[in-house]
Amino acid sequence: MEKIDRLGWADGMAFTAYGVRVGIRLNRSAPEVWERILRRLPPGWKPATSPVVDYLYSLIVGGEGHRPGVRHFHVLYAGAARLARTMDLDEALGNLETDLRLYVAARSPRRVFVHAGVVGWNGRAIVIPGMSFTGKSTLVEAWVRAGATYYSDEYAVLDRKGRVHPFPVPLSIRDSEGKVLRQVPPEALGSAVGTRPIPVGWVLVTQYRPGSRWRPRRISPGRAVLELLAHTVSARVRPKLALEVLCQVASKAVVLKGRRGEAEAVVDEWLAKWVTK
Repeated sequence: MEKIDRLGWADGMAFTAYGVRVGIRLNRSAPEVWERILRRLPPGWKPATSPVVDYLYSLIVGGEGHRPGVRHFHVLYAGAARLARTMDLDEALGNLETDLRLYVAARSPRRVFVHAGVVGWNGRAIVIPGMSFTGKSTLVEAWVRAGATYYSDEYAVLDRKGRVHPFPVPLSIRDSEGKVLRQVPPEALGSAVGTRPIPVGWVLVTQYRPGSRWRPRRISPGRAVLELLAHTVSARVRPKLALEVLCQVASKAVVLKGRRGEAEAVVDEWLAKWVTK
């Protein structure tokens, strides 16, 4: 870290997100780079009043050198670890965004982050836990198109009461091989975006299997906690808080588990069974 500190840093900022204090510094003043960085910070971030931070990112902005035809790498550090060395600034900033979200999710002192898609329906949340490539984004998109309120495509952010808070990042629409094709703002799908915490009404533990029909079974609160814990970022860092919050969710929500086929069929069946009652 001392070697990185000696590289020379000309500009920086400190901010807080979900109780975590983070700093970012650049090797030169670059307003156009800061503009791109700000768009990648976690939802709800706020400028910090103190320069003291829990974690520090250092970005060497490369690009064109002083001599014609000479280009320099963009290099990104998280603490003393190098995250990226690339000629593509977007790639470096993508690494920053991914690592920053994960760090905040793991270290937040008052929130529990579960990898999940989340929508709201009639004042209650539908939480779809799962890692990338399990089809949760497709389900979120289908619910949004059916009129649900968008909350998140990446994390269910839970408080001690078991309520879900908005984490409204764009939806990541992928192709059949899992590659992200585009980032879609929920507003582009005609969805309202959640602005307040709501209780969890349903948890859907499911994974896409071509040709499957969704015939879920209801599982016990104990099994539900284990299913959610498998996708909880802070499970090892703050296990006591994680268990406390997940028990709150599992004791009050309907938790369903089963493989599924196409997302639209799942939404139609769910609406027919749970909304008409």
